[in-house]
Amino acid sequence: MRIDIISAVPDLLISPLSHSILKRAQKKNLLKVVVHNLRDYGLGKHQQIDDYQFGGGSGMVMMIEPIATLINKLKGDRHYDEIIYMTPDGHQLSQGECNYLSLKKNLIILCGHYKGIDERIRDIFVTKEISIGDYVLSGGELPAAILVDTLGRLIPGVLNDESSALFDSFQDNLLSAPIYTRPADYKGHKIPDILLSGHKKKIEDWRDEQAYLRTKERRPDLLDDNR
Repeated sequence: MRIDIISAVPDLLISPLSHSILKRAQKKNLLKVVVHNLRDYGLGKHQQIDDYQFGGGSGMVMMIEPIATLINKLKGDRHYDEIIYMTPDGHQLSQGECNYLSLKKNLIILCGHYKGIDERIRDIFVTKEISIGDYVLSGGELPAAILVDTLGRLIPGVLNDESSALFDSFQDNLLSAPIYTRPADYKGHKIPDILLSGHKKKIEDWRDEQAYLRTKERRPDLLDDNR
């Protein structure tokens, strides 16, 4: 998978993309992430990428020309399955969406900044708009890093145990069951006996039950979505 990220502040993405699972994915050549500095395509000697909005109002708006130039350049090099804009008014990211996008070959992620982007970019180029929650950040770089992280770990061969991702929270619209490791008894706080039984089927049934109960208690809306 290849992911091209368009950013006005590319340095914000250096650390999230350079460690842990994403570092492993890129080192194995299973994932390629290319971050593009939008200012390289800015206008004039000051490489301008933002301007005042028509009609007045506070905040600067990312201009259409630099973004369009870069997207057209990328599209001239390869086909992209989706051009994604990270925005608070997009539809909220879900595990199902991540599963779907992880099967794609080439993606562009556009990070908004300032007040946002010229609406015509959304009309002409963007195929999918994604939000990570009902709040506003300074820009789309951190949401983009979150999206890349969710996708990278789903690529076959990235995780040491490929089945691990199948049992994460939100797969099948359930939260994960409680998990434990050694010691089995910490100052009188013991793990459930069933986990020491060695009976694989009973343990799986217990985990299924606990996942359902935890979801019912903490996120009953997910169970509603299952119906």
